[in-house]
Amino acid sequence: MQDVNSNKPGRGLFRRTWVEWLSSLPVFLLLLLTLIIGTGEMIHGQLLRLGETLYGSPQTGVQYSFLRADPVAPKCDRNPNIDALVQQKMAAGSASDDPFADLFGPQDPESVRQSILAAQSVCEEKYQFYESTHKYIEAHPSVKAYRTFETAFFAVFRFGTENRSLILVLLFTIAAITATHGYHHVSLRPAATRLDYKVQSAAMVLGNLLLFISAVSYYFSQQRSGIAVTETSAILITYLWIFLFGFLTLMSVYQFFKTPAPTREGGSFGLALLSIPLYAYMAISTGITFTFFLDYAVGQAIYLGNLVEYSNLFLSLALFIWAGMLLKQTRVVDLFLDILRPWNFSPETLTWLILLAAALPTAYTGASGIFVIAAGAIIYKEVWNSGARRQYALAATAMSGTLGVVLKPCLLIVVIASLNRQVTTDMLYHYGVYVFLLTSTLFLIISLFLAPNKFRIAPPSVAIPNSLRALVPVSPYVVIGGLVIWGYSYLLNTQLNEFTAPVIMPIILLAIVLFDKIRREQKPVAAASAGSMDEQYHSPYLREQELQGVERRTGFEGAVRSATNETTGHIGALIMLMGLTVSVGGLFERMEIMSLIPTDLGSILFAITGLLCILVLVGMFMDPFGAIILVSATVAPVAYANGIDPVHFWMIVLISFELAYLLPPVALNQLLTRMVVGEKEMAEADDEVKDKNFYYRYERWILPIIVMFPALLIVAYIPYFFKLFGWY
Repeated sequence: MQDVNSNKPGRGLFRRTWVEWLSSLPVFLLLLLTLIIGTGEMIHGQLLRLGETLYGSPQTGVQYSFLRADPVAPKCDRNPNIDALVQQKMAAGSASDDPFADLFGPQDPESVRQSILAAQSVCEEKYQFYESTHKYIEAHPSVKAYRTFETAFFAVFRFGTENRSLILVLLFTIAAITATHGYHHVSLRPAATRLDYKVQSAAMVLGNLLLFISAVSYYFSQQRSGIAVTETSAILITYLWIFLFGFLTLMSVYQFFKTPAPTREGGSFGLALLSIPLYAYMAISTGITFTFFLDYAVGQAIYLGNLVEYSNLFLSLALFIWAGMLLKQTRVVDLFLDILRPWNFSPETLTWLILLAAALPTAYTGASGIFVIAAGAIIYKEVWNSGARRQYALAATAMSGTLGVVLKPCLLIVVIASLNRQVTTDMLYHYGVYVFLLTSTLFLIISLFLAPNKFRIAPPSVAIPNSLRALVPVSPYVVIGGLVIWGYSYLLNTQLNEFTAPVIMPIILLAIVLFDKIRREQKPVAAASAGSMDEQYHSPYLREQELQGVERRTGFEGAVRSATNETTGHIGALIMLMGLTVSVGGLFERMEIMSLIPTDLGSILFAITGLLCILVLVGMFMDPFGAIILVSATVAPVAYANGIDPVHFWMIVLISFELAYLLPPVALNQLLTRMVVGEKEMAEADDEVKDKNFYYRYERWILPIIVMFPALLIVAYIPYFFKLFGWY
């Protein structure tokens, strides 16, 4: 990713840029609406209970449900003339032409009278209810204010619940335009030269144009089908797709002719191809194949519709991204690292401890690489400052966003369980803990084996007191998080789990950001944490990079605004990439490539080997969420048919993807690490090892492989042999 046009606060109306007014503010409101939707049912239930407690009256029989609207006066006759009505009914019955009128015998005047009296009694009850309710409302004026709030909240909640798909596409539309405007899409390398920008824009023109053609084709296909689309949200979604890709096409044309100022002269066409966003490659390849080879121009639009089908998933991802960017606005990561710093651990031991600690927030941010964006720079700084090689620190930073993929409440596992009834989240999380312990332990063993100095630690008499002192500034943040979780549990009867985490985590982070800003530290976090940065951190570039970042002594509003600015670009870049990954998966499905895999692979051992290779290849080229959807539809049935236990299979899938996230050609977490560390630091890392052997020159690529590949083999084959020999 790159961000040429920063969305940082600046001059403009009320000191807000036009990008903030037209992009970040709407995204902020949509994210808030998504939070309301997520907690709406729970909150509304509590509002109804509170209304009953405040205004219900057991003595008079008045319930709050009676008071939610003004009672309507009955239209029945409260004091009818009974004798006249009896005579009228009897006369009407005798004069009736209905052949079945006397089926049950002639009408009895007394029975008619009793029927009229019963109707009068019901009418009287209606009037009494109306009068007592009306009188009660008049006697309690505050009930009108309360019910206005309660019903308004319910209206917002119901609107959001009924229009989740529309909210997602609207959010995506705004974010994708913002990401394109800011050159924020994911690519193998950022554009630097004028040629890079030209090639990048040209590819985006073609990719967006093909998407636009597909969206328009889908619209006309709907019109020709003769099936009327009556849902307003569905109609608006179709128009939004057409508008989005049409606008992105025009924007890319404009960017082709008006490129940003290059940061470097020269360049080559080969390197310029690497600056093309990954989604553009996917859009071009799927668009050309669907349109010109499969005669299926609507293909991209149809498979992009999976975004709508899984609207809950992608809205949850958007909330996780927001939570990660809010985390970036706090000192939490830095303060937690203060607990480890007094021990003066060797780089390998410190990195292992950081990876253990990073796994949980990685899982809580959906394993989408957001934790790398939020905390990657600090992790890189700490690992390097402990004396590690730059390449080693880069590898550790990239891996900090992958190991937690198997832990609760990772969103990937929720998706797997929702698409495959053979497994549950509890089963996958249970075995995921063992997988995490395996990968983290292998990392420590291999790191220590390759380390020049095997172990280092400060004297406990020095380290323990300093660590205990470092716990004091951390404790308020832990308490705030605990209070929010307790509030949801006690007030809303909602526990923090894999289903509620997308909603609860942003609330926790908002509370932490508020507390962090109330403290009003005197200096930006980078300067404050560094103390003697020149003495501690041997990276002038990192110091410059951090000091140029958002000064965390800004107020709460400024911090939330900055976090939302960053969130907008990341949502646009990541969901665009995910959407096109789903389109690639749809192309594979349409071309029936996966059907080439034999249903019967001969033996479980051979099936595991073949599917393992396929899974790594899929993960190397596709976003994890899109890959999960593809694997669930195509590869999983083959695995089940060959006798592979579903839980075992999905553990293989997850660890295959963990390895693939760190491998070229895409290596998303490596790309995100490059983004947060910066091109200059990457160049210095390469320059530092240019005279060393092959391993050290490419350590950031090799170390994850020699850790994750043995772990993959263990997870894939050891359970099979244990089962084969009856050891469990």
